[in-house]
Amino acid sequence: MDLTIEKLVYGGEGLARVNGEVIFTPFVLPGEGVTVERQPSRKGAVRARLVEVREPSPDRVKPPCAVFGKCGGCQYQHIDYPAQLSLKRNILAETLRRGGGIEFGTEQIEVLAGEPWGYRNRVQFHIENDVLGYRAMGSHRLVAATACPIGSPKINEALTTLREMARNRRWPGFVRSIEIFTDEEQLQWNVLETDKPLARGFFEWLAEEIPGTVDGALDYRVGTDLFQVNGKAFFQVNRFLVPELAKLVCGDLTGGTAWDLYAGVGLFSIPMARRFGRVIAVESGRAATKDLKQNARTAGVEITSEEKDTDTFLAEQAQAPDVVIADPPRQGLGKHAVGRLLELKPATIVLVACDPATLARDLAALTAEYRIAKITMADLFPQTYHLETVVRLELK
Repeated sequence: MDLTIEKLVYGGEGLARVNGEVIFTPFVLPGEGVTVERQPSRKGAVRARLVEVREPSPDRVKPPCAVFGKCGGCQYQHIDYPAQLSLKRNILAETLRRGGGIEFGTEQIEVLAGEPWGYRNRVQFHIENDVLGYRAMGSHRLVAATACPIGSPKINEALTTLREMARNRRWPGFVRSIEIFTDEEQLQWNVLETDKPLARGFFEWLAEEIPGTVDGALDYRVGTDLFQVNGKAFFQVNRFLVPELAKLVCGDLTGGTAWDLYAGVGLFSIPMARRFGRVIAVESGRAATKDLKQNARTAGVEITSEEKDTDTFLAEQAQAPDVVIADPPRQGLGKHAVGRLLELKPATIVLVACDPATLARDLAALTAEYRIAKITMADLFPQTYHLETVVRLELK
C-alpha cells in the first residue's frame, strides 16, 4: 500500500493513517510518500515493511553502515543529523504532553549534542558459530558485524582482532555474548553469556592479542577526575558527552546538603561534593558502590555512601536536602519515590531520564509542587531513537 508519513514516534517508526488505521513503518521520515508491505502484527498495532521511498524527504541521507536496516542497533542512520536532533526534540515534547500533560514548547527544550559517529565506549557482541555480531531488528537472528560506525575507534579495532580470534581453534565456542568497554587506551572485557565457566587463560589470550586490556576495573578519566569502573558497574556510553552531561546536571548548584540517587560510580556525586557541605550518594549495586568510594578517595572529596535502593533510602529520611539529583533506570522514579519527594519537598530536583514515557509519568506528579525551570534533550545516542532528558525542577 502507499502511505504518506505523518510523523516519527518514540521507538523510531513513522506513523501514517489509512482508512482509520494507524500504521507504523521503520526507516522513514515525516512527509515522505512510501510504499509499504503490511506485516503480521500483534493486536492493537499495525506494522509495515518499507518497500520503496517514492517521495524522499530532503533530510534523507545514505546510511554509512552496510547492515543498517538489518541490525537492530540503529534506527536513524538514514536521517541527516541536524534533522535527527529536531525530530527527537519534537518527540520528547509530544511524549511529555500526551503522557504527562506537560506543556513545554519544543522551542523551549534545549539540546545537548556532540559528534554523531564513533561515540560509543561500550558495545556488546553476540556470538554464534564463531561469528560476532548484533541481533537483527525484532528478532534473535544474528547479523554479522565487521565494523560499527557508532562504536569508538578502539572498539572497532578490537572487533577486527576478535573476529580473527573467533576463527581460531582456541576460541571457547560456548561463549554467547561479550562486552567491550574502553576509554580509547584501555579495554575491559565482560563476558555476559556463557554456557560454561571461562578459564583465566581466555582473558590472558585477549591481553596478548589486544593491547590495553585491563585485569579488573578500568580507570576512566572525565575532565580532571578519574573514575574506577568495574565490569558490573554502570557508566555513560557516549565518550564525547560524559563531561558535558556532568556539567549540565550539576549546573550552578551549591548548598548545604545534596542527595545523588542512583549514583553509580559517582559521576555527579564527586563534582557535587566540591560545592556542597555534604553529599549522600545512594546506589544499590555493590560493584558501583565500591567504585564510588574509591573514586571519592581518588578525588580527595568526602561523600557519604548508602548501599541501598532509592525507595528504602527515601523511606528512612525525615528531612529534605537542598538538592536531589536522580538518574533512575528506564522504569523511572516510580510512584513511591515521587511520593516521598513530594512529602519531603527539597528545593531543587534534577531528574535525568532515559525514557520520555516514564519521565512524563513522573513529571505529571511532581509538577503538583514543582515548576519546570529547564528541560534539555541530551542526544547521548545518535543514529538511534534513544534520547536522554535532563529536567531541573524548582519548588513552587
